[in-house]
Amino acid sequence: MRSDASTVDEYLESLSEDRRSALEEVRRTILDSLPDGYREVMNWGMISYEVPLETQPDTYNGQPLMYAALASQKNHMAVYLTSVYADERAAEFEAAYLATGKKLDMGKSCVRFKRLDDLPLDLIGKEIRSTSVSDFIGLMARDA
Repeated sequence: MRSDASTVDEYLESLSEDRRSALEEVRRTILDSLPDGYREVMNWGMISYEVPLETQPDTYNGQPLMYAALASQKNHMAVYLTSVYADERAAEFEAAYLATGKKLDMGKSCVRFKRLDDLPLDLIGKEIRSTSVSDFIGLMARDA
């Protein structure tokens, strides 16, 4: 469900109370863990945490590099962790996730969840903290 909201607050206000509450909690975890240099914006119809073009203007599509994102989809909510996919740490992330005792529903970089209790917020925060802007730019340049 792509949103036409132009601000994060507008996006969150458009959600049902249960989804808003869950995404606000995940958002708090992301913001508390986000390394300096990333920016929170609405992009691609979701809350995006990205490298501003002023920092890295040379991207493959002319858009800011998306480090992470948060969205409410039709049948689930999702947190997108680009660094897990770009740095080929998916197996490590999956093992850490499963060690929490929670069921993992993951695509390449998309961790889907139906309830906040399905998501290990400590692990999400650890992953968000794991990659500086300069390291992420290097990862994305390597994959280009």
